[in-house]
Order: sequence, then structure tokens, then C-alpha cells
Amino acid sequence: MVVLISGITSGFGRAMAEKFSSEGHKVYGTHRRDSDPVPGVVYIKADSASDAEVEAAVKQVTEAEGRIDIFINNAGMGIGGPLEFSSLEDARKQMDINWMGMVRYIHYVLPVMRAQGSGTIVTVSSIGGLMGLPYQGLYSASKFAIEGYCESLRLELRGTPVKVVVIEPGDFATGFTASRKSVPAAEVAEAYPGYASSLASIEHDENSGLKPEYLAGKVYGIVQKKKPGYSYVIASPLQKLSVFAKRILPAKWFAWILGIYYKV
Repeated sequence: MVVLISGITSGFGRAMAEKFSSEGHKVYGTHRRDSDPVPGVVYIKADSASDAEVEAAVKQVTEAEGRIDIFINNAGMGIGGPLEFSSLEDARKQMDINWMGMVRYIHYVLPVMRAQGSGTIVTVSSIGGLMGLPYQGLYSASKFAIEGYCESLRLELRGTPVKVVVIEPGDFATGFTASRKSVPAAEVAEAYPGYASSLASIEHDENSGLKPEYLAGKVYGIVQKKKPGYSYVIASPLQKLSVFAKRILPAKWFAWILGIYYKV
């Protein structure tokens, strides 16, 4: 199979590139910054925020291979902090990379899959796309957008051979934590005294989370299925329980529980 993965320099992207390549598949991966290459993987310099670069990346794969069997939308970033102190520019950037980046790739990948009569689109969302997380509002918003887009796309593609799968990871130990941009405003601590302790709790959970290789193995198994599910929560038992609780509890009850957990 020919596999295209966005954002393969580290974390989930690199782990998935390693897994699919080791299983004998032809893997192409896009990246913005250089890193140690994964053996057997073809690297393409492309910024998910650039229409032209995304189009060129998809074209490079199709011209070389004639097809794309699996596209994994993985590229993303996070901006943390109280929404009140998040700039409008940060909001635009968060949505442009996490949501519009996905939209750009699918815009060019989907016609290829429809023309070839097969294909699987896998998008990495988050459990933060199923519940609004405090001090991660911009990130959650971008992932909620992914959930809604893919839900609509799945319905539109019903009856076609193109499958749409959403992956919803919990906390994983990747470079995402260290690279997260946080709101630097001096007024934050005064306005939101619980922010520092909440952020420390968030970072602790991430740094002690599951390994990206675990997710890569799960994703590899999912795309082998003839009829994969619509979405998969890949997380610790406690975080899976939180997703279930969100579905069955009254909104006020769940918000109270989430507030206690995140110390807000």
C-alpha cells in the first residue's frame, strides 16, 4: 500500500511512519523541519498551512506511485492558556494548522481516492475534541472542528469505497508537550490563579502517558480492517472512562468532575 502521513518528524507521525515502513508499505511523509530520517520513508518538505505546498506534496506522491491508499492526517500543534489572554492571531494559527491543514490535504487526496476506487482517510483528533479542556480551549476547538468535518465527510462518502476514520488519543508522552505554546501574559496568574497548577497537572499526565508506538500499532491494525469503525479512543482506562462519562452524565455534573480534575 502507498501511505501518506503528514507531520512525521516526531511523535505519532514518526512512530506511524516507522510502523508502516517496517511492515513493507511505501511511506511518504511531510515535514516542516528536518530530523533523522526513518529508513525507507520518502520525506517531502511541506507546510500544512500552505495550499501550494500541500498540493505539491500530494501531486509528488501520485506522480510517483499513481495512487494513495492511506492518508493519515497527523500534523498539528497546540496553544495553551486562558482563552481571555489568547490572541486572535493564536486562534487563527491554531485553526489554520490543525483544522485547515487537514482540510487542505483531504481537498487534494480525496479526488485521487475516488478516482482509484478505494482509500482510507485517518485523521488524528483528540479526546480534547470530545470535551472542552480548560486552558486548552483553542486546541479543543480545532479538534472539535475536525470531528464535525469528518462526521459530515463520512456521510457524504457513504456508498463509496473511501473510508473515513477518526483517532482520538488521550495523553501520550511525545514532544507535543514541550512544543506547546503557552500564553505569556503577566496578568494571567492574577486573573486565573489556578492556571499554573492546572498546566502542571496537564503536563504531568502527558509526560507520563502512553508511548506513540502504542498508537502506531493500533492505527496499523485499524486500517487493516475491511470495515473499520468511525472513531477510536486510544487512551488510558481512566481517560476512556471520562469519554464515556461525558456521553451519559448531565453536562453540569461532567463539568464539575472535569473542573476538579484540572484544578479549576
